Amino acid sequence: MIIVNSASVALEMLDKKSRLYSNRPHLTLAGDIVGWNMSLVLLQYGARFREYRKNLNRTIGTRSSMNKYEALVENRAHHFLRNVLNDPAALWAHLRMTSGSIILRIAYGHEALDVADPYLKAADTAVHYFSITTYAGAFVVDLIPFLQYLPDWFPGAGFKTVAKEAKESLKMMVDHPYDVAKDQIKAGTALPSFTSELLEDRAISAEEESIVKWSAQTLHIGGADTTAGTLYSFFLAMTLFPEVQKKAQDEIDRVIGSDRLPAAHDRESLPYINAIVLETLRWHCLVPLGVTHVSTEDDIHDGYFIPKGSMIVTNLWKMLHDPRIYKDPMEFNPERFIATEGKPAERDPHHACFGFGRRICPGILLAGLSIFTSCAMTLAVFDILKCTENGVPITPEVGQTTGTISHPKPFKCSINIRSAKALSLIQQEA
Repeated sequence: MIIVNSASVALEMLDKKSRLYSNRPHLTLAGDIVGWNMSLVLLQYGARFREYRKNLNRTIGTRSSMNKYEALVENRAHHFLRNVLNDPAALWAHLRMTSGSIILRIAYGHEALDVADPYLKAADTAVHYFSITTYAGAFVVDLIPFLQYLPDWFPGAGFKTVAKEAKESLKMMVDHPYDVAKDQIKAGTALPSFTSELLEDRAISAEEESIVKWSAQTLHIGGADTTAGTLYSFFLAMTLFPEVQKKAQDEIDRVIGSDRLPAAHDRESLPYINAIVLETLRWHCLVPLGVTHVSTEDDIHDGYFIPKGSMIVTNLWKMLHDPRIYKDPMEFNPERFIATEGKPAERDPHHACFGFGRRICPGILLAGLSIFTSCAMTLAVFDILKCTENGVPITPEVGQTTGTISHPKPFKCSINIRSAKALSLIQQEA
């Protein structure tokens, strides 16, 4: 196993030599038993992988493709504002609802109307088990694969209970929305979607259909949880750094005014909001150790011999908190990404946050659109403050959950409407 702590080294190896470093490790529990080896995130590099990427790139892989999703993203972000206004204590549920509803609409043409939507719940459960079952060293069956053949009652076979629940949740997530979308396509009632675009008006083989179904699952799993987690980090940062929030609101008030909500087309006009998005991605890395790459051939890199089959772990948290690259890395400072005379901007964190080489996240553009829109709209209408107890402000703990995917630990904040005009903007029809 090789642990890479430097972004420069990761780029040299995984980007410039992506032909050699684009495979994934073989995971017994998450892959063979649960079935995640069919999803793009753990899929072995090869022809099927390239088909997934081709399908996804056609739908969400270009800047021009984002234009058709702007109205959807703005609509869902507006609904998010309304939900937060009505029940600010359920912030995390609203974030999951917002990001999940965008992805379900794009992937399957499914309209998720509330937090109890079964497909949202299925995705939540599947992501939870993915994070658990792929966490390095968590299950001995990944080190001793023959344990998978032990009877369920045998001492040490407790992982089988987790595996069964994880497999059921993944099947629910993959099959149910796809099957409903397929039935709607046959009936002529389907809304336009990733799935309908690939299935309508053509006969396909069982293998081609499997590729379509798992490509849609990749879109589903890749977008919902990570976007919600990033926005949860944003709310934590705004709670802890009110001076940053004030600068952002000043920019919105100056550029947009108070007669409308910010929109996706305002991105170029709001550099400080864009910088907040970048700093949120850097400050709280959702996948601290990335997803492991595996070499497919022997290589010599910078004098080191790296044999075929070596596991390359990208320590993204270290890369994004490297004091040689980011001044005072534990501070939340969006201005680090704004170049001024005599001071260049610090390194864009996208290179690490969304992966490397041929394994880069295919939803990087959609994530950027969704995160910017939600952040800008939120700051336009809400003040995000520390909660108080007996008049004393309570500072939230900055901590992370354990697992492959790591969110901020649950925290409390006070979300207040900024003005009567802000209230009227929220109450307008989305």
